[in-house]
Amino acid sequence: MQTVVSSKGQLVLPAEIRRADHIEPGQRFEVERKEAGIYLLTRVAPKPNAGFVDWLRSCPETDWFQSIPSESTDTL
Repeated sequence: MQTVVSSKGQLVLPAEIRRADHIEPGQRFEVERKEAGIYLLTRVAPKPNAGFVDWLRSCPETDWFQSIPSESTDTL
């Protein structure tokens, strides 16, 4: 498959690849230059618990989840 670099330097992954590998908008990738003309594109795994707070907040019951202030060393 081929793709084209846009005027903004962006590459579009063909839809067939995105569907086959379940690639969703917003997912991050790392690009590594192996040598002139050869590049490696690797999907970056999300951090464990990424989206966990959003998932809790999506509960249909309202007001059961309350955010608490983060503890910081700035106040010590």
